[in-house]
Amino acid sequence: MIKRPAILFILAFIFVIFIISCTSTSKDQLNLTCNIDNMSYSNNVVPILKSKCYSCHSVGNSVGSYGILLDNYDSLKKYTINDTVNNVSILVGVITHDPRYVAMPYKLPKLDSCSINQITFWIFQGAHNN
Repeated sequence: MIKRPAILFILAFIFVIFIISCTSTSKDQLNLTCNIDNMSYSNNVVPILKSKCYSCHSVGNSVGSYGILLDNYDSLKKYTINDTVNNVSILVGVITHDPRYVAMPYKLPKLDSCSINQITFWIFQGAHNN
């Protein structure tokens, strides 16, 4: 007959193995689904902005946009430059909900981590119009 401490040890061991396997699966899935290699404006950034930002920040949808338009490269480019006071890209500060900026999307949860990483990496690469 197995004693109680042995059963607890076995259960704890199985629990640890389960947690480790779940954690590595999540990391593997993230690596497969969130690619930040060769980020491009047209293929990666535009689809994110179109789905999350254009409803307010595009020509014709000026309600609540305060003139901040993100639906063309030239308008967007000025928000990719580092803010000289906070030393962070304005766009990155806004989408990461940095408390020094107005969090966007406004009064909604921030973008998913993959979208934030893709936009941040695109800016880090030079925010090219590619």
